Amino acid sequence: MKKIDIKTLGQEDAFDLIGKQWMLVTAGTQEKFNMMTASWGGIAWLWNKPVAFIFIRPERYTHEFIEANERVTLSFYPEDCRKALNVCGSKSGRTIDKVAETGLYPEVLESGAITFKEARLTLDCRKLFKSEMQAENFIDKEILSRWYNDQPGGGLHTVYVLEIENIYENKLR
Repeated sequence: MKKIDIKTLGQEDAFDLIGKQWMLVTAGTQEKFNMMTASWGGIAWLWNKPVAFIFIRPERYTHEFIEANERVTLSFYPEDCRKALNVCGSKSGRTIDKVAETGLYPEVLESGAITFKEARLTLDCRKLFKSEMQAENFIDKEILSRWYNDQPGGGLHTVYVLEIENIYENKLR
């Protein structure tokens, strides 16, 4: 992995990167971490900083790791890693060893955050803000009904705003 200029992130299509390619959200330490696949989030400029925002349900195992640690990575993969991303999005780290199940190789960044050698792009982030979604704050109640009330899977998401402090690229991918 090679650290690259944060300005190069502007060359990426965030809608495609997050919404279609998916990302792994990873938090924890070298000794104990968890990752999950996500396709809801974004990249923006906020508080004079480059930021990412993610949505994590409190029931997800990764939520515990995000809560307990300052750093979170968002990593993006080539198509040949889709099977591993499916595992990380459909199985819980509470019940399986996702590293063993997926064959992904963890890599510790300078900050101590965790990514994977297979990632083509990793955003190394620091938590800035979190907020718990509240049902009464939904202006469009159809969204609440469609994505929460009528869907199994848990409660309303916690929204995290993360400062993107470093970007790493894997040229070998």
